[in-house]
Amino acid sequence: MPTAPGKWTGRIARATIAAAVLVLLAGPAIKFSILPWQAGLGMFAVAALVAGIGGLFSLVSLLRRRGGLVTVIATAAGVAAFAVLMASVVAGRAVPPINDITTDPANPPVFVTITTATRGADAVPLSYDPSFAAQQTAAYPGVRPLLVELPPAEVFPKLLAAAKAMGWAIVSSDQASGRIEATATVPWWGFKDDIVVVMSPNGIGTRVDVRSKSRVGKSDLGVNAARIQDYLGKIGG
Repeated sequence: MPTAPGKWTGRIARATIAAAVLVLLAGPAIKFSILPWQAGLGMFAVAALVAGIGGLFSLVSLLRRRGGLVTVIATAAGVAAFAVLMASVVAGRAVPPINDITTDPANPPVFVTITTATRGADAVPLSYDPSFAAQQTAAYPGVRPLLVELPPAEVFPKLLAAAKAMGWAIVSSDQASGRIEATATVPWWGFKDDIVVVMSPNGIGTRVDVRSKSRVGKSDLGVNAARIQDYLGKIGG
C-alpha cells in the first residue's frame, strides 16, 4: 500500500530536525576531538543543506495544511540551519582566503614559545606567507601597529591584562623582551589560533605589534583581523 502523504510529511519533518541537530553538534564534535576538523565541517555543510531542503518541504506542507507541530518545528529548524550555512558562505566570500594576520606584514612578529610541536601535526606552517600582505592590506586597512604615549614599562601590564580580558590562554609573557604569546579558542567550533604580541620603544612612547594565526584551514573568515582590532582597542592609545 502506498505511503500516505501525511506520513511522508512527518518522516521528512523528523529527518529535517535530525539534520538540524547534526548542524548544532558539528562544532562540539570538532572541539572535543570526536571528529577531525575536516569531517566536522563536512558534516556541518551536508547536514545544513539537507536541513534546508527539508525545511523548504515542511514549509510547503504547512502551506498545504499538512503536518502539525513537528512540521512547524522542522520548518523553523531547517531554515535556521540553512541560514547559518549561507551566512558562513557569505562571510567567506567577503574576506580573502588567508589565515595569518599581523599589524606588520613587512616584518611580522615571530613565534618563539609556540612551536610546530605545540600546534600539532596537522597545523599549517608557522612561517608567514608574504603573499598574504597585499591581500590583508586591501581587506583590513585598519589592522595597524598601535602607538601608545607611554614607556614600555607602563605598557606591558596593559598588554597582559588585555590578553587575559580577551580570554586567551597565556603561553608565555616576558616584560624584559616585551613579548606575550597566547592561544585563543574560537567559541563553539573550538578552533585554536595562536597570537604573539610584541612591544618596542617608539620615541618617548611604545609601539605594539600583534600577529594572530590560525592552526588549520585556508580562510579564517576574518576572525584574526577582528581579534587583533578588538585587542588593540582594549589597550587604547
